[in-house]
Amino acid sequence: MPAESAELPGWRHVYSGKVRDLYEPDLPSYGGVHPLGDVVLVVASDRVSAYDHVLRPGIPDKGTVLTQLSLWWFDQLADVVPNHVVSTDVTVEPGDGLVPSDVAGRAMICRRLDMFPVECVVRGYLTGSGLVEYRAGQNVCGVPLPSGLVDGSRLPEPIFTPATKAELGDHDENVTFEQVAATVGEDVAARLRELTLAVYARAEQIARERGVILADTKLEFGIDPTSGAITLGDEVLTPDSSRFWPADLWEPGRAQPSFDKQYVRDWLTSPASGWDKASDEPAPTLPDDVVDRTRDRYLEAYERLTGSRLS
Repeated sequence: MPAESAELPGWRHVYSGKVRDLYEPDLPSYGGVHPLGDVVLVVASDRVSAYDHVLRPGIPDKGTVLTQLSLWWFDQLADVVPNHVVSTDVTVEPGDGLVPSDVAGRAMICRRLDMFPVECVVRGYLTGSGLVEYRAGQNVCGVPLPSGLVDGSRLPEPIFTPATKAELGDHDENVTFEQVAATVGEDVAARLRELTLAVYARAEQIARERGVILADTKLEFGIDPTSGAITLGDEVLTPDSSRFWPADLWEPGRAQPSFDKQYVRDWLTSPASGWDKASDEPAPTLPDDVVDRTRDRYLEAYERLTGSRLS
């Protein structure tokens, strides 16, 4: 389970996921109304998860990478879809309702959204659970695909492959577009698909210009109660929610090197860890070299995509 959350003045902890902690304003601290309206504080931790286990220790600077990369992508996508970010300004004086200095750099104050109960996944390449599904029936989430594809194949065109949102410790489950439409309505489902593919198209082009392949990504949307607009929320296009591959090393027919927690997964499933992921045993402690190499990959992803070093 996630580690105990930090106590932050002016904010009340309400939820911990695998990586993020969510806080609501402690309204009595602000006289009953937060200065920025109906908002939440989203804090990305350095926790790392794999195979539905939260691992120890965390990856230093990971929370900052996830937050700063999301903010960079929100800016790149601002003309495609609105997002939920309200402020990243850091507290200047007690009671101003801004980001507490203890979590500066890895926290965002965001508009509270009415989230849709679906993970909006888009795939431009075949790998992971999509590859498993393709091998079983030559389709992914009900979308038929041509024969002869292998691990890492580029698809003829990106496909919308939604999934259900899983509780902590459970797997997301791939579903069809028709199942999403039955849940949120056909018009909303069509709009979610349209936005997801538009985000991918913009991001795939930007990443490719920087020598990075965006193989797939997972997005989350909700309704902004203040505007009624479908709005992009949570994280966006980070190594935790997306598969980024070095373009110069892409080679269909094998597992691709990636800018994420590949070293963690590889070590956990190697004889060196002594761990059986199918067992009920807790995952072992990560060795220092795996932590260091994983941190380097997160930082490299940020620097390649943004063209800047993380400050």
